[in-house]
Order: sequence, then structure tokens, then C-alpha cells
Amino acid sequence: MVRKRIIKKYPNRRLYDTEVSRYITIEDVRRLVVDGVDFCVKDVKTDEDLTRSILLQIIAEQEHDGEPLFSTRTLTQLIRFYGNAYQAAFADYLQQSLEIFSAQQQEFQQRLQKTAASNPLAAMTELTQRNLDLWRQVQDNFFKSAGLGAQRKDGTQD
Repeated sequence: MVRKRIIKKYPNRRLYDTEVSRYITIEDVRRLVVDGVDFCVKDVKTDEDLTRSILLQIIAEQEHDGEPLFSTRTLTQLIRFYGNAYQAAFADYLQQSLEIFSAQQQEFQQRLQKTAASNPLAAMTELTQRNLDLWRQVQDNFFKSAGLGAQRKDGTQD
């Protein structure tokens, strides 16, 4: 069983990585995320899990310093889901969408390496069709959990 790396957050806002026994920056935490390291940020006094707030801080800094991922329109729509009857359904939909996108990205990279010498157009066509099918399933699940019925291929509801 892989155990989570523990990062302690002190009242002075400093972060201490218990695995490497040193203070780290928020940029170091971002690198852990990018590298796929499983970690948990804990308040040193209360032992409260602060991981989500640290991840949100990283997103805020990335949005401010780099090329934004979220437009004002997207952020506005996200905020509107908080407290909405569809909040849980939307959270599930968003999570599934990100997982599918990530899996498709990895699969695309693997297929691209394998098919560099063969027929890349056929591989792209197959991958696109599978991706569309997966998105359709996620969308149908979202509509079902929202009580709206599934969408047919022609765009009408069941």
C-alpha cells in the first residue's frame, strides 16, 4: 500500500515536507501534483486536512501568472453550481470528464508512438469515435442523475 506524503502547514504559512525533511514552496507542491505524487497537507496545530485549499491556491496562482485555463464565463458558471440542486451531479460530471480527458490524452500519446510508422489517420478516427462514445455516456449519466433523461443521438431527450 502506497502511503501519502505528508506536508505540514505551519501558522506562518510555511510548508514542511516530512518525506524530505525540509521546507518547500507552493511551486514545489505544484511539481508534486504534476509528477503524480499522492500527498496530504495537514495543519500542524489542528491536524485539519488543508489539501483542497492548497490546491485551490495553486490554481489561483496559475490562473493569475500564466495563460488562464478558466475564462470569466466558465468561472461564473462554476460558481452558479454551488448550492444548486445539481451541484453533486455537476461535480460527478466534471470529475468523469476530467478522468476521460486524461485517459484519452494518455492513450493518444501511446497510440501515436505505436502508429508513427503505420496509418495514423485510422488510429485518430478510432480514438475520436471512442472518445465521442465516452462523452455521450458521461452526458447521459449527467442528465439521468439530474432527472432530465438521457439525450438521444439526434439531440432529443428520452
